[in-house]
Amino acid sequence: MTEEAQGGETDLNFVLQARRDKLDALVSAGVAPFAYGFDRSHFAAAAIALMPPPAAEGEHADGPQVRVAGRIVAWRAHGKTTFAHLMDPSGRIQLYFKKDQIGEQQYAVLDNFDLGDVIGVSGPLFRTRTGEVTVRAEKVEMLAKALRPLPFGKEEVVDGVTVRHSGFADGEMRSRQRYADLAVHPEVRRLFRARSAMITAIRGFMNELDYLEVETPVLQPLYGGATARPFITHHAALDMPLYLRSADELYLKRLIVGGLERVYEIGHDFRNEGIDKTHNPEFTMLEFYEAYADYELMMTRVEQLLVRAHGAVARVLGDGQPATGAQRATGEGNSAELPDFKPPFPRLDWLTTLSKAMGVPNVMELDTAALASAAEQAGVQKVGSLSRPKLLDELFQAHVESKIDTPTFVVDYPLELSPLAKPKRGNPALTERFELFARGKELANAFSELNDPLDQRRRFEAQAKLKAAGDDEASGVDEDYLRAMEYGMPPTGGVGIGMDRLFMYLTGTSHIRDAILFPTMRPE
Repeated sequence: MTEEAQGGETDLNFVLQARRDKLDALVSAGVAPFAYGFDRSHFAAAAIALMPPPAAEGEHADGPQVRVAGRIVAWRAHGKTTFAHLMDPSGRIQLYFKKDQIGEQQYAVLDNFDLGDVIGVSGPLFRTRTGEVTVRAEKVEMLAKALRPLPFGKEEVVDGVTVRHSGFADGEMRSRQRYADLAVHPEVRRLFRARSAMITAIRGFMNELDYLEVETPVLQPLYGGATARPFITHHAALDMPLYLRSADELYLKRLIVGGLERVYEIGHDFRNEGIDKTHNPEFTMLEFYEAYADYELMMTRVEQLLVRAHGAVARVLGDGQPATGAQRATGEGNSAELPDFKPPFPRLDWLTTLSKAMGVPNVMELDTAALASAAEQAGVQKVGSLSRPKLLDELFQAHVESKIDTPTFVVDYPLELSPLAKPKRGNPALTERFELFARGKELANAFSELNDPLDQRRRFEAQAKLKAAGDDEASGVDEDYLRAMEYGMPPTGGVGIGMDRLFMYLTGTSHIRDAILFPTMRPE
């Protein structure tokens, strides 16, 4: 690895060295290359909106004074005049520098400006002969000298539409250098604004229903609430192992016992699993629990919540637009329009649907060897290491889940797949559980929560046996949670929704790394 790659200042290539030379020239000219601040009066879009249309043909009167700041994205010098474009969060605005206007000394400093530099400009607005609103620079300040060129692309107008060719098309590199990706791709910035709007809308929806937002421990002495391999760490002072939470569930239900009857949390969970298009070891989950509710009511809650989330994303990205900015920039992914939610969503029965897909009367009557054989035929990997519940889950993914496109509830899962759900009324071999699927992936998981502490102990002990047998995704017995349940836990409905996957579905994003600002990746 060169010293350049390590961040050193030797062995620089020509371009990087040229920028450092310009930095030195700025310092020699008495210009501070890295400012402390700038009193911006307007964003670009607001400044442009200040300028009224000309009252008569050929009229080019000056408009109000503005102070704008942002990154240089275009630069065209012509002797004693220079045109540039400055980009800020609202868009672009043209700048006009004239030697006679700003003075010879300040104009000479412009020779040391580059694309990507962050500058502040003060001056009046005016319209050019072509009608473009422009800032006539009276003063320019260097705010941050860019010592590395950003990978800006090129733009061209095709049939009246501006088409931008990305200079930063490598998806993996864009995920590693999200700062550069955001800097050169306005549509990616807009995509993540849409994600923020989605989460804000969901938070508003929960608050309107009188749910209380809470925070539960990320470091836990015993992991639980999900079938997942945990991350393990060690607390030095207490000399004890701790686990990064894989789910918020058991702590949120402790709060239900304590009398906080509607609670939710939007936070990060961690699962020590592989990385693929829909899995990242660190991800954002919404979990919410409501006393005296069951899974039927929670299905209604989920439908309403998704409609609200969809509306928030649509307001940012625009109804009917191609789905995702991240993939539009690379030419990858799904270009479908934003999906249209129309509750109620259809429902499928887990047992009936999987049995029919596999061509058997009742999949639950197959022994473990038969399930393993069927899983191998379905293309499931490492079948010999999978427990019976995991085999059933993998078969469902292969035969049913992967084929569901529009939002659909799958209901009434077998008891052995749902250690925290109540038995189904009228059929104790099943549970009152639903999962929401769309585009072949799980979006939500929910139960009529188990509130019988004796039954819960039996299920924890069954999980502990699976763990002892080598299932590193099974949990153990949480005695503290059982103690909480023994105080009396009211009937409760609970839901978990993966925010990353939901956002992927709402925007047509094909890879989870494009829905997360800083995804987990191998070191370079």
